[in-house]
Amino acid sequence: PNDSFYRIDTALVVPQVSKDSWKLSIAGLVDNPIELTFDELLARPQIERYITLSCVSNPVGGDLVGNALWQGVLLRDIFDEAGLQPGAEQVVSRSVDGWTCGTPIEAIMDGRDSILAVAMNGEPLPAQHGYPVRMVVPGLYGYVSATKWVTDIRLTRWEDFDAYWVPRGWSKRGPVKTMARIDTPRSGSDHTGEVVIGGVAWAVHRGVSKVELRIDEGEWHECELAGVPTADTWVQWAYRLDGAAEGRHVVEVRAFNGDGEPQPEEPAPVAPNGAQGYHRIAVDVKVA
Repeated sequence: PNDSFYRIDTALVVPQVSKDSWKLSIAGLVDNPIELTFDELLARPQIERYITLSCVSNPVGGDLVGNALWQGVLLRDIFDEAGLQPGAEQVVSRSVDGWTCGTPIEAIMDGRDSILAVAMNGEPLPAQHGYPVRMVVPGLYGYVSATKWVTDIRLTRWEDFDAYWVPRGWSKRGPVKTMARIDTPRSGSDHTGEVVIGGVAWAVHRGVSKVELRIDEGEWHECELAGVPTADTWVQWAYRLDGAAEGRHVVEVRAFNGDGEPQPEEPAPVAPNGAQGYHRIAVDVKVA
């Protein structure tokens, strides 16, 4: 649901932008600068895609990640019209409140469904999620891709501009790291008999090929995966634990991306380019 989707931005007050006054300017290293009104954007071909977004400040096991059905216009189609010039490496997008982010041009032009979104889960964008228009780019953390209330886009070289978070110590590029999270049961909970363990995993734009779980640092066991519409969404996973000895057990989970590469085990903090490590919980098993 839109009202439970995570929200991270620098706006002290949510900007209130009228669709009637909204305009988007696209300039910089392009042959044909473009200016669009909201109605002109809506008149263009629209697509709908399920895409998972994640904040770079999301810790291992955290909830600063969400999946939604986004509707909008492909950015690459607009950039094709604008005509990219040699040296156009960075897409600098600016919010109505002045916030900026820098997106690698290849993340717009490599075939992924990077869009100027106007709707979320079948409804107009909520104000807190960027109404009337925001950027959605699969596979990148929000700080380098997900500009809300976007009003200006400039094509630049990397050395020509540092977006908002870069001088504050965050990496210029922010690909989403492969991650698995345990959602049920809650850590420290008591269980008798079979324990159903489940959660979500994501490797946005690469897809999740496998999720594994282990108990007390023992052997890894493959989990069941639900179907997903695209590689740009998270996947639900589940594992049924039965016959565990009475007492407390530590459960860990890991995901593999579409190329079969496992997520890193070595823990890392959220700064400068995203947390990593295995999510783990403790469960208490009682024998009936």
